[in-house]
Amino acid sequence: DQHYKMYDYVVSELPAIIEAHFPVTNQRSISGHSMGGHGALTIALKNPNLFASVSAFSPICNPMDCPWGIKAFRGYLGDDQQQWQQYDSCELMQNSQQFVPALVDQGSNDNFLDEQLKPHALEKVAQQKGYPLELRMQPGYDHSYYFIATFIEEHLRFHAKYLKIN
Repeated sequence: DQHYKMYDYVVSELPAIIEAHFPVTNQRSISGHSMGGHGALTIALKNPNLFASVSAFSPICNPMDCPWGIKAFRGYLGDDQQQWQQYDSCELMQNSQQFVPALVDQGSNDNFLDEQLKPHALEKVAQQKGYPLELRMQPGYDHSYYFIATFIEEHLRFHAKYLKIN
């Protein structure tokens, strides 16, 4: 745990490496799947000034209220639920002052949908807050690579719109 700091890597180290070695601007968007989707959402919500947009496939949206999240939070952070809030997209969105346009795709046949992922909890917070979130339920899709492969182009087009790329 001393040297594996994924948050710092994604927010600081990786962009610096890319910007030092490739002809890119400092415009950024972020995306992920499942736990990576959770990470993308929380990182964008914590750093709205760094990202033009965020998207996620089947993200864990409300880990403070799902078995996976509760187990992980207790294991890593202890029982203090105040600590947990900084890793829960619903809590972060509820407290956000700046908005990052967000797209979430979720398969309706995902085995983890109701008990673990809880995208409708995020949608509810977004509606209450006026947060620019588009949640798309994709009929018949599950948690698989095929789901991502089917919709990744739409996510890239979503990001291109906010990065102002034709």
